Amino acid sequence: MTGSVPDHGIRSPLFATTPREFLTERGDLNTGAAPGRRPGSGTLALLASMVVSFLAASSAPTPLYAVYAGKWHFSPITTTVVFGVYSIAVLLALLVLGRLSDHVGRRPVLLATLAAQTVATVVLATAGAVDALLAGRLLQGVATGGALGALGAAMLDVHPGRGALTNAAAPGMGTGVGVLLSGFLVQYAPEPTHLVYLVLAGTFVLQGAGVVLMPETVTRKPGARAALKPELAVPPGLRGPVLAAAPILFAVWALAGFYGSLGPALARQLSGSPSVVVGGLGFFLLAAVGSLTTVALDRTPPRTVMLFGIAALVVAAVGTLIAVERSSTAGFFAATFVAGIGFGAGFQGGIRTVVPLAAPHERAGVLSVLYVVCYCGMGVPSVAAGVLVVHGGGLIGTARDYALLVLVLALAALAGLLSTSRSARRGR
Repeated sequence: MTGSVPDHGIRSPLFATTPREFLTERGDLNTGAAPGRRPGSGTLALLASMVVSFLAASSAPTPLYAVYAGKWHFSPITTTVVFGVYSIAVLLALLVLGRLSDHVGRRPVLLATLAAQTVATVVLATAGAVDALLAGRLLQGVATGGALGALGAAMLDVHPGRGALTNAAAPGMGTGVGVLLSGFLVQYAPEPTHLVYLVLAGTFVLQGAGVVLMPETVTRKPGARAALKPELAVPPGLRGPVLAAAPILFAVWALAGFYGSLGPALARQLSGSPSVVVGGLGFFLLAAVGSLTTVALDRTPPRTVMLFGIAALVVAAVGTLIAVERSSTAGFFAATFVAGIGFGAGFQGGIRTVVPLAAPHERAGVLSVLYVVCYCGMGVPSVAAGVLVVHGGGLIGTARDYALLVLVLALAALAGLLSTSRSARRGR
């Protein structure tokens, strides 16, 4: 396999049996680990907790946007701009910083991004106007985009099998935890626009201490300056798997964007409740069910997992359309439960199709490419939806159009998966 670990007769990951059997055939991929003290389960837990906290920080402002709008008197367009600034910052950081940890090591990148996240939470905690909110979200996006590739690669360095599973499970868990924690604090705690960020800042400081004590998981290599050149580079041997995974990753994160942008307002309108907890419940349910699905399907072949995820996305999109048409709160949350299954299965199947094949010094770059696809899927439709809510068909009409978009994306992902599967069979 060009540009990766030598091929030992491994089948395409689209047709692999289970991750453990695949990794057994391939052997230990952790050939680039730094010499000296070896990382263990504690390191993996620390890295997973950082993914959770970074994604929790990214979703924590969601229940607060209504509070900010009430205090600062801005329209849904401003909310869309704030959301878009974060997404664009993540994408740019993934492009510029995504491969840096392959050259300078995981620990320096993680320490720098933890410091940036801590500063971002302080800016958000003290924000008194929209410009400070934008600045905090911009810095938060840079820190998240810079960290995601390094965190995912480090987890694979520690343990390829459990690292691949954690890569798929932790983002959804973090997103859901951030929304629910923020919602409860907004509803029941004093100073909601300050407290959630201070909790997150304390978490980042503790995790920084853990990273200082953590052994490095990869050896340094030259080329750090060249790695800062924006590039979506996929090793030749991984292009087929990436093409198979990209459509489903885009579709499931477009679904996450729906629940992050329109979900809270839609849940409140359908239920008739002004509670921010009710508003965030859909996003939390999507993320929690997605994480549980990821764990439950750990031993299932990746291609089967992706097909299952696509089927769940189709059912969820149709269920959401019916719930919106009938103004059914129960139907909306039932569709959300199925959507969570689709999110977890689609994301896990896409990640597991690609990451076990990446060599140690390719992992951060490859994961950054996958996250670029994910954040494009989440950001672009969500920003468009925010504009349509104001200048189009309103909340209900936009929710209907978004559900139809997810349905179309799921069918496109199915067509792409079947096409790449046929190509893989011809190649074999």
